[in-house]
Amino acid sequence: MAEGKGVALDRAQVKKAVQALQAFLKTKSTPDALFLEETQQISLLFTLWKVPKEAQTIRIPLPHGQRPDTDEICLFTRDEPKMTSEQTQRFYKKLLEVKGVKNISEIIPYKALRTEYKPFEAKRRLVGNYDLFLSDERVRRLLPSHLGKHFYERKREPLCVNLQSKQLARDIQRVIQGTNLKVNKKGCCCMARIAHSGMTADEVTDNIEAAVQTVVSKIRASGPVVKLIHLKSQTSVALPIYTSDLSNLDSLMKEENPTDLPKKEAKKKKKDGIKQTDATGEEGKEEEEIPQLVPIATPSKKPKLEKRSKKKQLEKAPKPPVSKKGKKSPSKLTKRAKRRPARRTQK
Repeated sequence: MAEGKGVALDRAQVKKAVQALQAFLKTKSTPDALFLEETQQISLLFTLWKVPKEAQTIRIPLPHGQRPDTDEICLFTRDEPKMTSEQTQRFYKKLLEVKGVKNISEIIPYKALRTEYKPFEAKRRLVGNYDLFLSDERVRRLLPSHLGKHFYERKREPLCVNLQSKQLARDIQRVIQGTNLKVNKKGCCCMARIAHSGMTADEVTDNIEAAVQTVVSKIRASGPVVKLIHLKSQTSVALPIYTSDLSNLDSLMKEENPTDLPKKEAKKKKKDGIKQTDATGEEGKEEEEIPQLVPIATPSKKPKLEKRSKKKQLEKAPKPPVSKKGKKSPSKLTKRAKRRPARRTQK
């Protein structure tokens, strides 16, 4: 039994689900399907009670490696000072051999990534050539601007590794054979790859129990977290292996609104008391409480009168004198012309 924060898995039930999934995958793998992969991924689908408030990436170590030995792995390293990209590549190859790391198939320094894999097609080929990408912690923050959208659309972003670690082989093996669960704050579902179809039923069951224990202990949430857990492959239906009790709803409601519950209960009590007093009252009182109709008052015409008075005032403004027919009013120019000679005579 795997227990933690209210999550308990029945190993016998989980093993039955794994065997049913493996039987389904065997029926789908026919010799005529040339392009079918040798092994298919088996994943766990977690459904949470509520949407997380923060995004989180949980690293899950697994007791049995969920990647076959044939997987191609690429490592991005930093540029060593006073070394070319070729010399840097040789330096890290020797370092991995000394530490006992044999799973890395290609090493690409940061300078080579910027120059050789700058075109769009080169990045596209790089994604398709390898199954997993690792990166040195010292250059991890510089990679997204040079990798492009292909890595993140296919969920192939590099995983961080400390190349200065004293136990480098153990750390790299944990990262390669382990898995990651990305908890997104945009929804309540998240998925993690935990096995492949070439593993035995007991190995898959062990990985499922280890993954559930790690997720429940590391996820940032209080109270009951996991609502449902399903087991599925790329082509199969999701098989339920865990369902939470509905009694967890009460604890979730108390966590969300702990202060509102007593207020709601008090309001309900008040409403119930008012209903009881109305029911016990006399019939005459109920008739007296019926509201009577009140005539609607007609709107006053004062604002209209005020508007009219303003209009009349505007209309009463003095108008310029209208000249009679045949006679034209003297213009300003003629008046000025008459005044000028008068001033000269005075002088």
